[in-house]
Amino acid sequence: MNPYSTQLIEEDDKKAVLHALSSPHLTQGALIEEFETKLSEYLGIKYILVFNSATSALYATYKAIGLDANHHALTSPISFVATANMILECGSLPIFCDIKRDGNINENLIESLITPQTKAIVSVDYAGNSVEAQSIQSICKKYNLAFVSDSSHAFGGEYHQQKIGTLADATIFSLHAIKPITTAEGGILATNNSAIYEQAKLIRSHGVIKKKLWNTDVITSGFNFRMTDLQAALGISQLKKIQRFLNIREEIAQFYDKAFISNPYFFTLHQNLLHKTTNHLYPIILAPEFWCSKEELFKNLQQEGLGVQVHYKPIYEFSLYRQILGEIELPNARDFYRAEISIPCHQKMNLNTAKETVDKILRVFEKLKICKE
Repeated sequence: MNPYSTQLIEEDDKKAVLHALSSPHLTQGALIEEFETKLSEYLGIKYILVFNSATSALYATYKAIGLDANHHALTSPISFVATANMILECGSLPIFCDIKRDGNINENLIESLITPQTKAIVSVDYAGNSVEAQSIQSICKKYNLAFVSDSSHAFGGEYHQQKIGTLADATIFSLHAIKPITTAEGGILATNNSAIYEQAKLIRSHGVIKKKLWNTDVITSGFNFRMTDLQAALGISQLKKIQRFLNIREEIAQFYDKAFISNPYFFTLHQNLLHKTTNHLYPIILAPEFWCSKEELFKNLQQEGLGVQVHYKPIYEFSLYRQILGEIELPNARDFYRAEISIPCHQKMNLNTAKETVDKILRVFEKLKICKE
């Protein structure tokens, strides 16, 4: 099975983790600080905190900007549910804004949803492609809102030659196994805001501050959201390879662009993107006449050995969110979900496997009958 995305762990990665196992500190050691320093240098950002997951990083960030039961946060419905779940965990409500053709939040609709309760805009860099950050920055400045970027898909991406991670008040990246680089599980908070950094740092580790010798104090509630030194060792090793991994993903994506051009079954997003994407996902968008055959199509692609997936069911369609928010209808998000399939694109592939993938996909579509709802 060729998955839609996967990790690439090489011998030097394994050696780095084995070396860390010999360290006197398997957690809360020097490798965490080293990893954070290297990430700061790579992104060109003042403050970095690493976490045990991007979900933890999201929660700590939301709490650090003061999101609570008095507030709403505007966000995209096309994301992994953690983006919105952590808003709920702060006692706040997510307000969903419809998307554009590329799967990212439609910045032109944001202002119409802002109310006195709005505290933040939480954007999502879908598939690794940046949102229109300048527009969102302007809106946040106009209404005095926090700008949080869930860039879980987008480590290494750029927006107008600026690294993603430098564009929002706080940016979250995922280091999950299928992301461009990995620590197996893990997350990153990147910010130039010292207040967000200090508050999130407290939340990451039980709200504890060290005073003198054994004496500590607890000044806020918090959790154990810490990354281990074993994960940091893997992250340091993987970070050296980020550009190579991104180059392979881009090569595969460009090959797909040419191979799929003008086909009658679907269009692809990649060839029309304005910014440097990480290609965490390579989505194909089905023509409407194939929407009702999507389940059959999905099964047939899997039978061909392609680990396809759909990203994402709109968050407001989940039972939890129906109970909280009632019925919501966002037509672009609805149709995007009906049309999207993510096909394999990752650093373990080469052009031969990409060609095999193209042949299998087109063969499946050729056998599929057009249906009408």
